[in-house]
Amino acid sequence: MVERAMLIGITLPKDSATTTRSLLDELRELVTTLGIELTHERLLSIRKPQAKFLVGSGKADELIKEAQDHNCDVIVFDNELTPAQQRNWEKAAKDKILVIDRQEVILDIFGKRAQTKEAVLQVELARLEYNLPRLKSAWTHLSRQRGGGSMQRDAGETQLELDQRMVRTQISRVKRELVTVIQHREVQRKKRMTVPVPTCAIVGYTNAGKSSLLNKLTNSNILAEDKLFATLDPTSRRCPLPSGQPLVVTDTVGFVRNLPHRLVDAFKATLEEAIISNFLIHVLDVNSPEIESHAKTTLDVLNELGAKGKKMITVFNKVDELWDESTRQELKLSYPDAHFISAHTGEGVPELLKKIEAIVESDFAQLRLLIPHERYDLVAHLHREGGVRKEEARDDGTYLISSVPERMLSTVEPYVLGQEEA
Repeated sequence: MVERAMLIGITLPKDSATTTRSLLDELRELVTTLGIELTHERLLSIRKPQAKFLVGSGKADELIKEAQDHNCDVIVFDNELTPAQQRNWEKAAKDKILVIDRQEVILDIFGKRAQTKEAVLQVELARLEYNLPRLKSAWTHLSRQRGGGSMQRDAGETQLELDQRMVRTQISRVKRELVTVIQHREVQRKKRMTVPVPTCAIVGYTNAGKSSLLNKLTNSNILAEDKLFATLDPTSRRCPLPSGQPLVVTDTVGFVRNLPHRLVDAFKATLEEAIISNFLIHVLDVNSPEIESHAKTTLDVLNELGAKGKKMITVFNKVDELWDESTRQELKLSYPDAHFISAHTGEGVPELLKKIEAIVESDFAQLRLLIPHERYDLVAHLHREGGVRKEEARDDGTYLISSVPERMLSTVEPYVLGQEEA
């Protein structure tokens, strides 16, 4: 357990000092999320990365002494360190200071937040794959995981090779368990899709207010904390649209810049909800100074996951905290179709619901129907799977103005009076 951390951000030749500062601010939030006290931070700029420490040996000695003077037990780099660089830093600190990077911080947060069986396994897999090249030639870190002599060392095999073999065995085990869990989830999804209710996924940068928006849209009360990665497991709720059209809305894990690729891969299954949904709601924090890079990060990850080209509503959240109204005007010029809302106060949410309803209904036929009284089962069916904007009892049947899903068109065809004007 570590308690006091020193943060280091290094501007590399291809980077800007402004980006390094912004990323270090984000790293501070990530480390604070783990409950670690921050002693101080250092911003550096180097002309050429060095293989041994990333920085020069003299600068490395200086930073280690600085960390020791502040009684730090961990140095956290925002830049990715190779396994060799990590070992070199800890060796230079005489193994008295732990040295980690942003990837390990994110892995630790994911490990603490994972709840479902699938998420726990995904995090375990990412952690094992991260640790494999970082194993040291000591047994102590794995001693408690060794099981009953089942992993005996072969003749001529070093302890390090045995460690690596054991971790590879664990990786294979986790992958097998994941296959089983994912197959179970796919069965559940297929059952859900037998009643084809339209779905949308809320995506966006971590801590943009996605869970709060889900609560507001669905009248739910799921966890919505002012913390990075408060949501890891996808949460789905039914959203009552004004027309009565059913819609399932899913909250997803937030993205972050420099998200480790092993985590993108590990959580592809979790993020599949975003891929298979009918459309996306992309939430951005209107007050973030890094709003453009946050938007790019989210879109890049979605493209990598195969969700490119999907219908999307852009939403700027937290307008109740907006201190400079000119920000809204500037963003309106760049994003003319975006919605500005507050998931906290409800400002702008009715207009957002109308937009959501318009997108849902664009995939449905808008029809006027006269259904005989003896086929009232169809009226109930349309209430469940379509949307009924108007219902009127008449002598010769029930008159409806309804959104009809494609799979019901042939069933209601004998009762169609005409198409409703948009």
